[in-house]
Amino acid sequence: MPMNSSVVITCALTGAGDTVGRSPHVPVTPEQIARSAVEAAGAGAAVVHIHVRDPETGAPARDPRLYREVVERIKETGTDVVINLTAGMGGDLVIDPENPLTHLPGTDLVGGVERLPHVEELLPDICTLDCGSLNFGEGSNLYISTPDMLRAGAKRIQELGVRPELEIFDTGQLWFAKQLRDEGLLDDPTVFQLCMGIPWGAPAEPGVLKSMVDMLPEGAQWASFALGRMQMPWVAQSILLGGNVRVGLEDNLYLSKGVKATNAQLVERAVQITELLGAQVATPDQARERLGLKPRA
Repeated sequence: MPMNSSVVITCALTGAGDTVGRSPHVPVTPEQIARSAVEAAGAGAAVVHIHVRDPETGAPARDPRLYREVVERIKETGTDVVINLTAGMGGDLVIDPENPLTHLPGTDLVGGVERLPHVEELLPDICTLDCGSLNFGEGSNLYISTPDMLRAGAKRIQELGVRPELEIFDTGQLWFAKQLRDEGLLDDPTVFQLCMGIPWGAPAEPGVLKSMVDMLPEGAQWASFALGRMQMPWVAQSILLGGNVRVGLEDNLYLSKGVKATNAQLVERAVQITELLGAQVATPDQARERLGLKPRA
């Protein structure tokens, strides 16, 4: 498969992980998240992937008002960037291992459509659809996204005219995403994000990534990322296999060993890698055309 010669860079700004206390650069408030989005776009990101957090505690949140404030603040600056809102919140289940029918603090579990109120209100360019359940890290933390939930969520996203980015954490999830397409619940071009190195999903190994890329439906658009120190090697790995890339503080806090990064710095490094490989960095308009999005309003 040919190397990608025009690379869409996504910056995942803050995520939902327990990272706020580990770096002063992780944005928390809507103002901080929006500012970081603008800085990432200025550094070369065509797409910004947005989670929100409780402004007081930094804990993950899914309040539509917080999403609205972030999006409005970005748009008020006139920054040209593709907006990608997570719709993965509301899938967290923490069970008591001694009494599995009892859920523990940290559980935030709702149905597939109930994860979409901010998408219904704001109609972003892209929203994510996490394509299966997963043992999420150590302990008894589960991410829940059943086939019924996924069909309901995919249908509603399709009705809204928003492009789903299909978050794939393992090969079975890719198999089911293709089933959604076969059932007419996903419109072409399908857009995949291959998420590598998240315990206990697909490991960040080049052979595994190639196998997943080989499974993609014809004409699919795809990107991939890996966590931590593998973030920048994965930029090169993805481009060489023909894909787009994602960087950002959701997935990695460091520019180099011991050096905390900002989102803009991570994007700048991804731009450098892209250009050193002989590829070009796609503009937001080029990303919109590639991903089948509506032109900028």
